[in-house]
Amino acid sequence: MHNEKVLKDISILIDMYNAGDLGGEIMPEDSNPNLEKLSNENYLYFTLPMALNYQRNSYKLWESSKSTYEDVETKFVFNPEEVLNRSFEDVQKALIKYKVALQKYKQTEIWITLCRTFVDLFNGDIRKLFDQFDNDVIKIKEFVQIKEKKRFPYLSGTKICNYWLYVISKYTDRRYVNMEFLTVAPDTHVVKATHKLGLITDEELQKTNVQEIVIQRWNDLLKNAQFKPIDIHTPLWFWSRNGFQELKEKHLDK
Repeated sequence: MHNEKVLKDISILIDMYNAGDLGGEIMPEDSNPNLEKLSNENYLYFTLPMALNYQRNSYKLWESSKSTYEDVETKFVFNPEEVLNRSFEDVQKALIKYKVALQKYKQTEIWITLCRTFVDLFNGDIRKLFDQFDNDVIKIKEFVQIKEKKRFPYLSGTKICNYWLYVISKYTDRRYVNMEFLTVAPDTHVVKATHKLGLITDEELQKTNVQEIVIQRWNDLLKNAQFKPIDIHTPLWFWSRNGFQELKEKHLDK
């Protein structure tokens, strides 16, 4: 009975989101230079900054990324081969100019490591990662999060990996196989919204593995439902970010 109520609330929430009633529909990643969707440059643009998207304002990160890309002096950081040909100091200076990197040493290292991974494994073309694994979410995640985890710092994380793959599907020409294995991305807002809906307890909210618990609860709940786990990410995110406004069932009648 409880699960039925949560599913009903999710339907209302998605309906409210689609109606534009959750406080806005502009996502952080909408701040981008509008590159050709199928280009490697576009894929790299939506990949590299994602690894720095933790414990910070996502809107500011992507605004910083866009400024960095549009500046002829700093644009090179989105070219893995060029990054590896520059000194650490050059890359660091470019990443901190518009505050893409807030931790100037650690995050520069992360960026350079990813560039080295993309050059070593895919000749600088990140699209080859998806091609190599037949656009299969299961295979891609196994490679990034398990087999070659160390080569994908932070991008392989529980939250970021799922959200990165989701963003790639939204802002590039990529279409996945086994999309249902793209789990909800359990960032702070999604965790809070999950708790608000009663899908996790007060005690579970405080646990160190709360992200894994959130993922599992949504996977279980939506196993045979009309929505895939990743479908609910954005509505949950906006609902939490804008203060959990009252769920209004009347939207279902629109």
